[in-house]
Amino acid sequence: MTDENSTVSAVPATSCCSDSHGTHAAAPTVLGNLPVASDCCSTSESGSTACATEAANATQVEESSVDDASLIEALREVIDPELMINIVDLGLVYSINHTDRKVAVDMTLTSPACPAGPQIIMQSKMALEKLDGVDVAEIKLVMSPPWTPARMTDEARDQLGIF
Repeated sequence: MTDENSTVSAVPATSCCSDSHGTHAAAPTVLGNLPVASDCCSTSESGSTACATEAANATQVEESSVDDASLIEALREVIDPELMINIVDLGLVYSINHTDRKVAVDMTLTSPACPAGPQIIMQSKMALEKLDGVDVAEIKLVMSPPWTPARMTDEARDQLGIF
């Protein structure tokens, strides 16, 4: 079984690239306004380097249908009940990591004393776990770096009248 490790700083990693020495390095990509990082390459016992993403993609189709974009879209369904904007556009999601059928999310709140925090965390967990290919979702609340309106998408700022 191939372990696929992927880290999404709220955006999916998609490919590897080769440098002049023949080794692979993660090629960062961006989905929306979320940067992505991925540990996509592995070295076999014989010393050869292969892109784990390419091998894992074939396995992933058989094992699960979850990808970075579907994880982000699931989190877009979670709406902050006070601001009525989804948590991705608010910039509350800092990273999404998935390995096999487990997802770990680092996210924050607009305020450490946000009364809707427990509700947002539970809805995030439920939104991810209803996806085919996700058995367990862990939501980790982090307060560093602190959230600021600068993390919001332009559309979210427009909805709140922040120009």
